[in-house]
Amino acid sequence: MEFSAKDIATLLDGTVEGDSNVRVNNLSKIDQPVTGTLTFLSNPAYTKYIYTTTASIVIVNNDFKAERELSCTLIRVANAYGALAKLLDFYVKSKPVKVGIEQPCFIHNSATIGDEVYIGAYAYIGENTQIGNNVKIYPHVYIGDNVKIGDHTILYSGVKIYADCVVGSTGIIHSGVVIGSDGFGFAPNDGAAYSKIEQIGNVIIEDNVEIGANTTIDRATMGSTILRSGVKLDNLIQIAHNDDIGENTVMAAQSGVAGSTVIGKNCLLGGQAAISGHITIGDGSKIGPKTGVMSSLKPNSVVLGTPAEEFKATMKSYSIIRNLPKLREEIIELQKKIKLIENNE
Repeated sequence: MEFSAKDIATLLDGTVEGDSNVRVNNLSKIDQPVTGTLTFLSNPAYTKYIYTTTASIVIVNNDFKAERELSCTLIRVANAYGALAKLLDFYVKSKPVKVGIEQPCFIHNSATIGDEVYIGAYAYIGENTQIGNNVKIYPHVYIGDNVKIGDHTILYSGVKIYADCVVGSTGIIHSGVVIGSDGFGFAPNDGAAYSKIEQIGNVIIEDNVEIGANTTIDRATMGSTILRSGVKLDNLIQIAHNDDIGENTVMAAQSGVAGSTVIGKNCLLGGQAAISGHITIGDGSKIGPKTGVMSSLKPNSVVLGTPAEEFKATMKSYSIIRNLPKLREEIIELQKKIKLIENNE
């Protein structure tokens, strides 16, 4: 499928600078260009590549100023990165859509299946489960009893959803995700093995949530583990029992949240961030990569390090740590000089 610069500019509410009739049939990175493709420039660090790119069309911000001649056609937009997201969404949605029920698969006769649904081979759908309209369930997905899946949600191959869990509309759940496995609950016994605490709650995932591959979300001991609308989780994340993750919070890969913690809305967690249990993270907080948060944070906190401290304080500590070898040498020299002075006395 080919599109002209004019067509793309119309879709993105942009303006063409150059040949409006030039056509592209794919996308490429600006530092790895391919003739006949479209690319974009939003990060100033990549500006140098626009002067040598062989891509036919480049999406740029309105304020981009070329310092020398360009061989490509430009499409100017208010936000190049946002425009790319819109274009990629259009590209994906233009592909053929899977519909229908493949065989073999198992669908309990009490399950309710919506319209225009795709159910791949070897999928399992349990008793009293409700599947909304336009849901895509890829092969080898397991959906337990009494589960509810909202409209337009995608479950990729290998997703496992335990009984009684709820998944909202327009969600995307990637391969290997497990929703509703038991929370980590065990009672210690004097001198004996631990006793398992049964986990009788569920998981509720609201609308427009995306969950990355091999992430696990534990069911609540009682009540619900909740992911609010707009939450975005990367791959390999652990959400423990009875956690409540606020609207539009984003977590990078290998982050982990211990049980019964409340994370506010619009928070950002860097990769491998670790959050202790039974605490509250205020709205709008930013938690840096590899940060260990052991106590509650006020709204709009910016923290880094283990244990977590205010970002600027942590960076100051890191700068001191980097200078420790030099300071050690200086102290040794001072000790030698002091001994010489003492011996001369």
